[in-house]
Parts: sequence; C-alpha cells; structure tokens
Amino acid sequence: MTSPPRRTYRSTLRAAQARQTRHAIVSAAGRLFARDGFGATTIDAIAEDAGVSRKTVFTAVGGKIELLKIALDWAIAGDDEPLAVADREPVSRLMHQDDPAALLRGWAKVLAEIDHRVAALVRAMEIAASLDPAARRLFKQAQTQRLQGARAVVDRLVDLTALNSALTADEAADIAWLFADPALYDWLVRQRGWPLDRFAQWLGDALCRQLLAQG
Repeated sequence: MTSPPRRTYRSTLRAAQARQTRHAIVSAAGRLFARDGFGATTIDAIAEDAGVSRKTVFTAVGGKIELLKIALDWAIAGDDEPLAVADREPVSRLMHQDDPAALLRGWAKVLAEIDHRVAALVRAMEIAASLDPAARRLFKQAQTQRLQGARAVVDRLVDLTALNSALTADEAADIAWLFADPALYDWLVRQRGWPLDRFAQWLGDALCRQLLAQG
C-alpha cells in the first residue's frame, strides 16, 4: 500500500523547486531589465542569468511583459509573497494612524524604501511603454495603482479632518500621486546623490506642507 505522506512530501518538494526556479527567473529578469533596459534584454539572456533553459522561462513564468510585471510587483512588495502592499503590516498600521503628520512622514519612508527597489525598473518600463503596446498598458496600470494608493492616504486625511482646505480631495490625491512617483527618487538619490534617509525626510516634509491644513 502506497503511503499518502510520501506523495505529499514529493508534491511539496516539487512545488518548492518550482517556486525556487520561478524566483531565480524573475530575479534575473528584474536585474537585467534594470541594468540593460526592457528592449535590450532577451529571454535568452534571462535564461542564462537564471541558469535555466529558454523553454523553462516561458513555462515557469511567461514572456517579457509577464516577467516585467512580476519583477515590478515583487520589487514593490519586497518579496514574492502573494500579499498586497496595502494589506502588509507597515502600511496597514499607517492607515490607522491618528496623527496626520506621522501618517504622511511614515508613508514617505515607505515610499522611499519602495523607490529604492523599483526606480530602475520603473524607468525601464516607462521607456518600453513608448515602444511596446503591452508595456504601455502595464505602465498605465502601474500609474493607476499608484493613484489608488495616494487616494487611500488622502481619504485617511479627510477622515481625520486634516486635509488642506485649499484642496479638493481629487487635487490632493493628484499631488500625493505626483510625490509618490519613483522618478523623484531617481532624480534626487540616484542622480544627485542624496542619502535615502534625507530623501525620505524631504518627501515627508513636502507632503505635510502640501496636504495638511495650515495653522
């Protein structure tokens, strides 16, 4: 009689190996997209960097657009766990913050940490979007998700009656969306050499000045 636990063990081992292979492929794709750009990065190059065959790249993950999407998702989250950023403890805790300034400064710190991981990938995606329709759809989707995150922060400020009265909620969301753009990190940290903690401090100060009620 075959033992069910042995089958379960083998199935678990295969699943772990498949996840490890997928992780190696997506990680390789993210590195190469960030370093060489989306257009210049080939499936063959990703396969070689990951130590797998070209066929395995397609069967384990998919084509270049799928690789870019997953690499970006993982970079935003910081890992490959299937849990939305909004549901993760640091962001969830911020959304229950009663001090509006602490909320914005905490959000700025989270944004700076995310920007550190995603800025080069987002830049590669933006360049690809000017040439590839699928990349353009992915870029628009990323912009929409960023706006949704910004709107959630603004809605919390409204709940706290802390929003600058000179702004509508839509205007405030647009401003928060603008400050959440990884391009700011790219310009000030990657190009101008600002320390990450100084960038996060500046971003928090700017958000407070722009979005909070004065006086």
